[in-house]
Amino acid sequence: MLTQTASRPESKTASLDALYALIWNDLKRVDALILSRVRNEIELIHDIAEHIIASGGKRIRPALTLISAQLCGYEGERHIQLAAAVEFIHTATLLHDDVVDESKLRRGLPTANELFGNKASILVGDFVLGQAFQLMVADGSLKVLKILCDAAAIISKGEVMQLITEGQPETTVENYLQVISAKTAILFASACELGAVVAGQEECEESLREFGIYTGLAFQLVDDALDYSADQAMLGKTVGDDFREGKITLPVILAYNAGTAEERTFWTRTMSALDQRPGDLQTAIKFMNSHQSLSQTVAMARRYCGKAAECLTGFAPSLHKTAMLDILDFCASRMY
Repeated sequence: MLTQTASRPESKTASLDALYALIWNDLKRVDALILSRVRNEIELIHDIAEHIIASGGKRIRPALTLISAQLCGYEGERHIQLAAAVEFIHTATLLHDDVVDESKLRRGLPTANELFGNKASILVGDFVLGQAFQLMVADGSLKVLKILCDAAAIISKGEVMQLITEGQPETTVENYLQVISAKTAILFASACELGAVVAGQEECEESLREFGIYTGLAFQLVDDALDYSADQAMLGKTVGDDFREGKITLPVILAYNAGTAEERTFWTRTMSALDQRPGDLQTAIKFMNSHQSLSQTVAMARRYCGKAAECLTGFAPSLHKTAMLDILDFCASRMY
């Protein structure tokens, strides 16, 4: 049985310390609520749920709901269960994505599908998503329900859009941004918007939603760059997974666009035909470095962080505002 909440996320960079100091008590309550809802008489459900939920992670998405609510002066209880709903949606997508991507590592541990199999991971992902919807309904707000239901639908659409672009290095930057807006940024946006909604600060909803969109875009851009440049032990997942899966991300698109005819033939062979040979990943990274596609990807992420910071200009200076700006610093410079 599950008997403990997830451990406090380890702060590998000082930039998130202020955030966790402000939300830590609330985050513990979110974790406790999540774990209480995955206790189940079916042993496989709580085994898989505990494996992925209690394995750590940055908890960025529920943290955004908690800190946004605090920024708007909220002092009630609703943000706890809504932050849990956000994390449940995220967890469901992780379980499903790891099956689709055939991933073997997440957060430095074997993925649920690697340990328990694909069928179990998909079905428990459905169970976890059901928990999110139960929490939404329990909140009693149609506005909240619409925000999170819309997000779940858009995330699914984004995953399908990404599937369509697999193996197509000629994909445009615009199409790529549409994909990551849907599959990643929308949940960041919803998480932030919920903070204003529960606080009854309607005038803050759009600013916080846009903050979340830009933050989510930056987060995914850096994630895509890290897949080719990170230290695997620090990243917590296998470096080069995107390459091996033929997943088209911005570093690939930029390298393909700037590449010679010979380089484009390489990208077509490795990404379209998935005809990958020893040393191909290193060659891909060499081409990316020669065309600065990794540094350009991170530079775009930092521009989005700047746009996100502008969304907070209407808020008075406070510890909560500073913590949200710290999240942007983390997104722009993170190594894991």
